Amino acid sequence: MRNFGLIVLLVSGAFAIAVLSSLISERIRLPGPALFLLAAAVLSDIFPSLGKLQIRTVERIGVVALIVILFDGGTRIGLRRLRTAWVPVLLLGLPGTFVTAGIVALSAHWLLDFSWTTSGLIGAAIAPTDPAVMFSVLGRREVSGRTGTILEAESGANDPVGIALMIGMIDFATSEHGSGWTIAREFAVEMTVGLVIGILGSRVLLLGLRRLSLPNVGLYPLRTLAAAGVIYGAASVLGGSGFLAVFVAGILIGDEYAPHKEETERFFTSLASLAEIVMFAALGLTIELSSLSAGVWVDGVVLAVVVALVARPLVVAVLLIPTRLRIGERLFLMWGGLKGAVPIFLAALAILAGVDHSQRLYGIVFVVVALSVVIQGTSIPLAAALARVPMRTVEQRPLVDQYE
Repeated sequence: MRNFGLIVLLVSGAFAIAVLSSLISERIRLPGPALFLLAAAVLSDIFPSLGKLQIRTVERIGVVALIVILFDGGTRIGLRRLRTAWVPVLLLGLPGTFVTAGIVALSAHWLLDFSWTTSGLIGAAIAPTDPAVMFSVLGRREVSGRTGTILEAESGANDPVGIALMIGMIDFATSEHGSGWTIAREFAVEMTVGLVIGILGSRVLLLGLRRLSLPNVGLYPLRTLAAAGVIYGAASVLGGSGFLAVFVAGILIGDEYAPHKEETERFFTSLASLAEIVMFAALGLTIELSSLSAGVWVDGVVLAVVVALVARPLVVAVLLIPTRLRIGERLFLMWGGLKGAVPIFLAALAILAGVDHSQRLYGIVFVVVALSVVIQGTSIPLAAALARVPMRTVEQRPLVDQYE
């Protein structure tokens, strides 16, 4: 009992610190989840027993966390907001992810002498962005207008795209007869099935939310959470992208009326914040900083520079030419492509699949993510001010006003 009590104490203490991390990150402008990533990596070196978390366990934690994060992100965006910026979101989320992955892959092959297959895996892993990390840098401030919508929706779009691309690359790398068609076929199936299930799932979920009354208000958020899991599972079983399905379902119900919607949204926002922190901490425990060679650090630094100063700016500059955005907004979008937990999660998939050089790939991706959240993350508020991108302060309404 004492050992179990110690476990409860440590886990509860970690959750308490996770909640308080928002206050810390608001002061130092470093994302709270990033603090847990770096702290977990350091602790796993100091206390080797902490680093015994299996990659398979981390992968499962990541899947559950991403279901919550993407569904919450979709509901916060909603179809109405998405309509105001769907062109840049589609451009950055789909071709933008492929172009970013391609530029990183070319750099990994030409500059770092990796094979084409390993370079493709590195590119697929690093391509997705994570604006959720960026918004935690801003604390109670958030980017308003189309710029904020583009960053949020782009993240939700390119995460499923990046995951599907990575799965295709892994199939290619582990198949004796792999070809470009293998990647294209896997990607097309994942996206098509995920989109269809997301649309159908949102319709069924809305019917249930509106017509089925529950005896307790606290059960409504749990019902929605269960529905998100069902949508993900159905898409995955049918061979599609469960992540795209839950994101699309979230968008389609985001603006729709449902009983006790405000309570449900607050529940998901809180759960998504906690899920991201847990995901970062779990990923950090799988990294042994002392085991990262100088070569891994050099490769990670080179690719971080390529992503931040070449790939992201080039993709945004070219793909957003048709859109009506100010120069300042374009520059901010170029700098705002922060990396987060998803790239490390994708690198973990490569390890589980047993692809060649996957451990080195995992270390490189960790270095890229760490540099992105530390260097780019801390500079985001300054970048927004210099680019004159509007931000607004999100004030929490008093509880008395909420329930009047």
